[in-house]
Amino acid sequence: MLAISHRGQEMPASPIRKLVPYAEAAKKKGIRVYHLNIGQPDIETPPAMLDAVRHIDFKVLEYSHSAGNESYRRKLVQYYRSCGIDVNHHQIIVTTGGSEAILFGFMACLDPGDEVIIPEPFYANYNGFAVAAGVKVVPITSYIETGFALPPIADFEQSITPRTRAIMVCSPNNPTGYLYSRAEMETLKSICLKHDLYLFADEAYREFCYEGEHVSAMHLAGAEQNVVLMDTISKRYSACGARIGALVTKNQLLLDTVLKFAQARLSPPGIAQIAAEAAIDLPADYFDATREEYERRRDVLVSRLNAMDGVFCPLPGGAFYAIAQLPIDDADTFCQWLLESFDYKGQTIMLAPATGFYGTPGLGKNQVRLAYVLNVEAIHAAMDCLEQALTVYNKE
Repeated sequence: MLAISHRGQEMPASPIRKLVPYAEAAKKKGIRVYHLNIGQPDIETPPAMLDAVRHIDFKVLEYSHSAGNESYRRKLVQYYRSCGIDVNHHQIIVTTGGSEAILFGFMACLDPGDEVIIPEPFYANYNGFAVAAGVKVVPITSYIETGFALPPIADFEQSITPRTRAIMVCSPNNPTGYLYSRAEMETLKSICLKHDLYLFADEAYREFCYEGEHVSAMHLAGAEQNVVLMDTISKRYSACGARIGALVTKNQLLLDTVLKFAQARLSPPGIAQIAAEAAIDLPADYFDATREEYERRRDVLVSRLNAMDGVFCPLPGGAFYAIAQLPIDDADTFCQWLLESFDYKGQTIMLAPATGFYGTPGLGKNQVRLAYVLNVEAIHAAMDCLEQALTVYNKE
């Protein structure tokens, strides 16, 4: 029998998508499913981005530069300056989504067997990228009782080994919504400088901050050679399918190395770069209405959750995710039961079990991640379903 590689066997299933077959089966039975399991915004993609694609007039869709179209990279310089990030277009490599930026960072900075420290819970696909790159993720636990604040510096120090090469954070965070403070970012900088580590910063949700300001890793003075920014337009412009991201750093040796990986895959998506370039010219207040809408959804979701018996959900500072602790024993079983065996007035809810966002086995068993990407009316209906489901589930 033909064998599957060890790496293939180690690749984890997505906690966000693994329940899709059960959701599809529920829909075939006529049940309406409220999808709070995945960060797919329902906000419309800006018309200017779609119009830029519609008005394409070239005759041949050519490869772009491996680092991305120069015109787009120059536009990104303008965008980053508006965020207080001073870079030039040579310090930006356009990638196939933020996913490729993360994978390129792992492959360029770490050898197989090297370690990256990540506060947990963390975006589940970091595990997948680590497996693909042969890298070991070392989780450090943050806790729901503190709103998932940065773990103590002692926890990082105890986890650093001779194979540690980087620390990775996401702020605002997926899956917790936690927004790291300036003091926490400075703490991370001090650890990285002390131990000569890279600081990988996933800033996909930069625009969506509700409590306090966003402090980019690129704002950390004195850590310019350590910081690697991984970015994406997916959530920023509600353009997940465009698959356009960026790796940004001032470390020239790292840029030269990443470019080799970029050349090996030839070029990032051409048409999507045109759409992304058009987005840079959106009005400065474009994000205001979107941010206000997500904040309204957050407030409804969190208040409804905390009003339920035995449920606790800290208030997220940003992004559009929350993790809630439920009065259940096994989130994986509960989330599958919601789709297989439960409906309330012909409706049910799809959640992501939090177990898949932890690197430490056994954690998150009574937690779920909710993405507040539906309108307020739908969130209320979904919370009605969840409240009724908890009552029924705990009687069985």
